[in-house]
Amino acid sequence: MERLWAPWRMEYIKAPKKMGECIFCTKPRDKDDEKNLILMRGKLAFVIMNLYPYNPGHLMVAPYRHVGEFEKMREGELLEVLRYVRRSMNVLKEVMNPHGFNIGVNQGKIAGAGIVDHVHIHVVPRWSGDTNFMPVIFDTKVVVEEINRTYAKLRDQLTSKIKK
Repeated sequence: MERLWAPWRMEYIKAPKKMGECIFCTKPRDKDDEKNLILMRGKLAFVIMNLYPYNPGHLMVAPYRHVGEFEKMREGELLEVLRYVRRSMNVLKEVMNPHGFNIGVNQGKIAGAGIVDHVHIHVVPRWSGDTNFMPVIFDTKVVVEEINRTYAKLRDQLTSKIKK
């Protein structure tokens, strides 16, 4: 019998579900960016790592303003969010060398949004062979790098791109 070791999933399973709390509102209010996995802050938007990633380097870009629909974002928010998506992709290419990306917005519960009322864009790096039988047969995704290690690799690069 083979064993899959994914201890971070237990944290997710056992975590109390905080009804009505929006992580895209509460986490940026806390100034401890490392604890909250916030990689970069701008005037209208920020970049945060997904605590339960599909792949190492799975980031999300969101406006600070609590808005649930992509088409209701203000022009400035939209521009900053999309610029941060592009910067995130460039840094992920430099640091993690992915073969491709999935970029997407899950708007509405029926579309798969875990957080329905605050729009955010997922940036998921992909590698050849990163999808195998595990998600299909066992509904389990193996993530090969611990999230704090990925955070450390990305943070300095991402913020240095802002200053350039």
